[in-house]
Parts: sequence; C-alpha cells; structure tokens
Amino acid sequence: MKYPNLFSPIKINDMMVRNRIVATPIGQKFFDKSLGGPGIVIAGSVIAEPGKSSFASSDEPYAFSKYEVEQTRQRILIARQAGAKASIEIVHAGQYARVKDFAKGPSGFIRNDGVEVKEMTEEMMEETLRWYEQTAFDAKDIGFDMIFMHFGHGWLPAQFLSPFFNKRTDKYGGSLENRARFPLMILERVRKAVGANFPIDMRISATEWIEGGIEFEDVLAFIKMAEPLIDMVQISCGLDMEREANVHMVTTNFSEHVPNAKYAKIVKENVHIPVAVVGAIMNPDEAEQLISDGVADMVALGRALVADPEWPKKAREGRPEDIVPCIRCLQCYHISTNHRNVGCSVNPRYSNESWIPRKLEKADIKKRIVVIGAGPAGLQAALVADKRGHKVILFEKNSFLGGELHYVAMEYYKSDIKAFLDYLKVQLKKSKVEVHLNTEATPELVKKIMPDAVIIAVGANPVIPHIPGIGKQHVISFYDAIEHMDKIGQNVVIIGGGTIGAEIGLELSLLQQKNVTIIELGGEIAAQGNMLYKIALRQKMQQASTLNTMLKTTCQEIKEDVVVVKTSDGEEKFIKADTVIIATGLKPNKSVAESFYGIVPETFMIGDCIKPRKIMEAVMEGYTIASNL
Repeated sequence: MKYPNLFSPIKINDMMVRNRIVATPIGQKFFDKSLGGPGIVIAGSVIAEPGKSSFASSDEPYAFSKYEVEQTRQRILIARQAGAKASIEIVHAGQYARVKDFAKGPSGFIRNDGVEVKEMTEEMMEETLRWYEQTAFDAKDIGFDMIFMHFGHGWLPAQFLSPFFNKRTDKYGGSLENRARFPLMILERVRKAVGANFPIDMRISATEWIEGGIEFEDVLAFIKMAEPLIDMVQISCGLDMEREANVHMVTTNFSEHVPNAKYAKIVKENVHIPVAVVGAIMNPDEAEQLISDGVADMVALGRALVADPEWPKKAREGRPEDIVPCIRCLQCYHISTNHRNVGCSVNPRYSNESWIPRKLEKADIKKRIVVIGAGPAGLQAALVADKRGHKVILFEKNSFLGGELHYVAMEYYKSDIKAFLDYLKVQLKKSKVEVHLNTEATPELVKKIMPDAVIIAVGANPVIPHIPGIGKQHVISFYDAIEHMDKIGQNVVIIGGGTIGAEIGLELSLLQQKNVTIIELGGEIAAQGNMLYKIALRQKMQQASTLNTMLKTTCQEIKEDVVVVKTSDGEEKFIKADTVIIATGLKPNKSVAESFYGIVPETFMIGDCIKPRKIMEAVMEGYTIASNL
C-alpha cells in the first residue's frame, strides 16, 4: 500500500476507526465525503443552547428536539454509509451568537450591531452547562459514535480561555487556571453525560493570530488539564469572526501547507491521547508524512474533501494523481463571498448537489465534439465530454496547455494552481481526447471536420492601455513578467493593481527585494478578489518593505527611466522604472469566439471569452455544458 500509515486503524477510547482521516464539518455538507472513505465523518454541527448559541440564526432549532431529531438521525446514517464513524460538532458561539435579546460571554459589552453581551454569572453558566450536558447525552442517545467539542476559533469555551475575550477579574478570569475553569466544567459535564467509554474529541486553536490572544504555552497547558476528560484533540489555529485572524484559520495561497503541524508535534509529545491536525493538508503525501513522522495520529481534512470528496478512496487505491487538488481560493467559504457566490473552483457539484449528479453518465448518443482552447474551461469541457463517451478533438494555438493557468502556475504563491494544472494535464493524458497543440482553429478547419458540437474556450487577451511610451523596450506584459522574472530590473512599476499585478509586485518585492510601485486607477488593490483573499494579500504585502501602492492614480506617460503618474489630487509624480509591467486586465476574445457560430447548431462559448472571471466559472461552464451534450 502506498500510504500504510494513513490507512492503518486507530482506536479512540472504545471505538475502532479504519483509517487516520477525519472529514471536518465544513459547510454542513457531508454526503459525498461519507462515500469517499474517511475514517470519521463529522456530520455538521449542532448548537449547544437554543436561542443563545447559534452563529447563524437566533431561530436555529435544537437538533434533538421533537421535530428535528429524525433529520439529525439521518446524519448518522449518511455518515456511516461507507464505513466511517459518525461524529457531530457541538458548538456555542457565545458573544457572537445571533440572539433575540442578549448574548452570553465571559465579559460584558455592547456589540457593533447593538446587541448586549452579558458577562455570564454562575447561574447563567449553570444554564449553559445543563445544555451542553443535554446535547452530549442526546447525541450519544440517538446513535452518534463520538462527539466533537469545538473549543477553538473564538467560540464560547475559547472566549473564556483567551485574554483577548476574557477581561474578568473574578475566579473565571486572569490566570490560566481561572480562565480554564468554565471550559473544564463544560468537559466535566459532557463526560458525565456520555460516560467513560464514549469518545470525545476537542478542537482548539494553538494560536489565535491576534494581538492579545492566548499563547500556545497556555493552550498546551489547557490541553493537559483537559486530557483526562477527552479522548482526542484536534489542533487548529486562528479565529472565525475576527477576520484578520480568520485567514490563518482557513489559509489562502499566501500561507504554507500544513501550518499547524509544528504545534501538533509539541502537543503529541506532551499528551497520551491521539492528536489530530487540521489546516491545509493538501495531498496524501503530506498526510502520510505527518503520521509516519509522529507529528499527529490523524489528519483532519476540510477543503481538500470539498475539492475532491473521493480523496481518501483515491489515496487508498494508490492514485493520488487523480485527486482534484484544492486551490485554497476560499470560494467555498460563505464569509469570503458574502453568501453571493459560494461554490468550489474545482468541484462544480459543491453547493450544487441538488442538480449536479455525483457521477457522470455515459451519453445515449455519442457525438463528435470540437473544443477550441485548452485553458481551464476548455480542458474541463474536453475531459467531461470524453468521460461521457464522446469523440473529442481539442485545439490549442499555443505549444502548452492551461491558457492563463500556464502563467499563473509559475508564480511563487500559486503552487496550488500549479497542482491543479498538473492534475488536468494528467487527466488529459489518461483520456482519449485527441489533442492538437500549436494549432489555431479556424472556422474553415471546423467546417472540414463538421462536428456535432463546438465548444469555444478561446479565453481573453491582455488589455493594452493607450499610454504614451507603452511601446518602449523596457515595457512588458504580465505574461512576460511571470515567465522571465530574472530579466526584470531593480526598479519596477506595475500598471494595474488587480490580483495579477498585486501578486507579481508582491513576489518581486518580498522575494527578490526589488523596488516595486503598483499604480492602480481604482480605490483598492485586487478589487476582484474575495474578502478573505484581500485580507491575506494585504497582510502579506505589509511584509514587503520595498513595495509601494498608489491608488486612484493614473499613468500619464512612460519614459526611458521614469513613469509619469497623476494622483487623485492632481499632483504629478515621477517614479523611477527600469522595467514597466502592464497588468491592466483582460479583454474577452469575443470576435474570434463568435466567428465559429453558424457552422453547427450546437455551439457554445465558455470561460473568459465571454467575460474574464474566476477559475470557478470556467470550470463550472466547461463541466455543465459538456455534461449536457
């Protein structure tokens, strides 16, 4: 077996688990993950105290109440359907709860939304403890195999533990012993409710990534205090509702893989219960190494199983190259997108389970399909059409696959994009798609073939703004900049502060110590990025001492050694430039795309040739169009 440690059994209290993979409760969606082969499925979350603990709604019902319990029981059946153990997350939002009257917390204050957070009295604590006890008892009573206590990410137990939240001066505040008092009381009551032999897991943040947050030394000490009451601990980090810390809880492309391993290793050296680690464990090689090196006993996968719910199955079968890699774009996270465009860039079914089937069906009528363009949209369309049994002919005018991804994958902070592009290339090699590189499709060529359908994915071209001096030799496109970073001068001006310009500037400044100025016409950098991406980008850019951004600024002229700009207040400035990079966006290749219409009845435009957008839209359009041909 390729991953012997990852697929070795483990016993947690009295419960035998078939492998070392935990499916986390991200997004409350776990049907596909349950079939994918993890050892434990955390089947979403339940609130611990109705009306006072939900971070979603003050009306969220108690999961074990008369009219909810049947649906909650279904979660167990779904989680277990392929052999996993069914766990359930028990959470209390504390001061962040959506409430009708007041919220509970370690310290009292008025929230920004006007809701009062009351400092919990011992009477209020007792009420909360009774609910925790009841919730744990009910979870065991209806058949869950274990429970998952959320003590991290700034929820109620973490609020008591952390000096950032806990400002009390009584026996529940101040010293760690005092701050740990109420969280330990929760665990004591929960253990009493479920008995000695029932597995209890606990997630905690090793560090909160916020000034004034709990120190790791205190977290480690608390875990040791809690050890007699729990059976496993899961090491995470960061905070949920504090957005500056959220990007370390759910990392972006600007963070390393497996960022919490260093904390998990220390915890494992100090406790005698199994230790799990969560956070950017991207592939089976990383997971296997964590366990074989003794860093952790289990790996908890969140977004990796959003991107590919069959991750465990494919790893077990020794074919990691078939795992669709997560690109850490955070589109699956409702906070990032303000609930407006939640989905997965590489898994169209996520959030669309009601209408996108789990498995592609073979087409009743086999067709001959021409796909023009081998970017993410075209590649996805070709692969899906091939899987459905169609004869697919793919034309790409360049000598390489990937379109825009080809260049993006070269950037330092885009290793996850490179992994996705590598995955697409492998799948294309395994397919029966007839690939023609260095071949520019024309309407005449398509007429000769006369396919049943044409899918046009010719992408977009860089926008070339009308700036005097733009034709000078030291002015290059962002494509050239990415491909030939070694030829870029010491003083760099980037015209355009979208995601591409911003990341090129970051890499040149932070990693190559070049003097970089980004000129952006609009009022923010990376305006098209989602909220958490922008926070993470800004935090990373703040580390780059030689990077300067100028917002609401226009480029007036490019001279031999300077760029002339005008600021929003009308001031003219001269910026030294050995190299000028044009990153003013993309323009859809509409005229080329539209030239293929009228040849065959079934003709479709997909991807950036309609409008330059995110990878998610390209993949979705390629998948859905091809799956319905």
